[in-house]
Amino acid sequence: MRIGELSRRTGVPVPTIKYYLREGLLPGGELTSPNQAQYGEPHVHRLKLVRAMVEVGKLSVAATRDVLQAIDEPGNSLHQVLGIAQAAVTPAVTAADPDAWESAEKLVEELVERHGWEVKPGNPARQALAQLVVTLRDLGQDDLLDVFDDYAAAAERLSTAELALIGRREGLDSKVEGAVLGTVLGDALIGAMRRLAQANASHRAFEGARG
Repeated sequence: MRIGELSRRTGVPVPTIKYYLREGLLPGGELTSPNQAQYGEPHVHRLKLVRAMVEVGKLSVAATRDVLQAIDEPGNSLHQVLGIAQAAVTPAVTAADPDAWESAEKLVEELVERHGWEVKPGNPARQALAQLVVTLRDLGQDDLLDVFDDYAAAAERLSTAELALIGRREGLDSKVEGAVLGTVLGDALIGAMRRLAQANASHRAFEGARG
């Protein structure tokens, strides 16, 4: 298929496809003339994958490129690829108040130890969580940390179920792609699901009480 058909199949505009080609997110097609190329089903799949990461997962082009390279690298283990995907979706944070940051890191460390999680100290999610703790405390919302372990328990159950499902897939490529998409799109999925559950809980707790 030509690039116009590729665009129609995926819903991605031709200029965007050309941009992804220039940025190395999409492999080039088979040249049939100096100005024409043919694309196949692997291009359709890769383009949908790129679109999911950029448009739904909100990854930058650079982060998307890193994740795709990890997917394509045959020597990477599933755990390594998952780590790269996590780094891509976790924003870097910088400590502001040293004392507040140290206290928040201690709270995160205690949480990790309490749940018996095997997580390296340099995991970016630890810093992101510490930043959230600092922010909650700075806004006077310390009592929200009372459900810290409830968040952790829910996250652990979800992650265990998710990775068990991915582990049952046939073929490493399918497992790797599932782990990446589960990481990149999982945050959006759980966010939307939590808002639905929150709306229901709010109605039951506050609207129902008025009746």
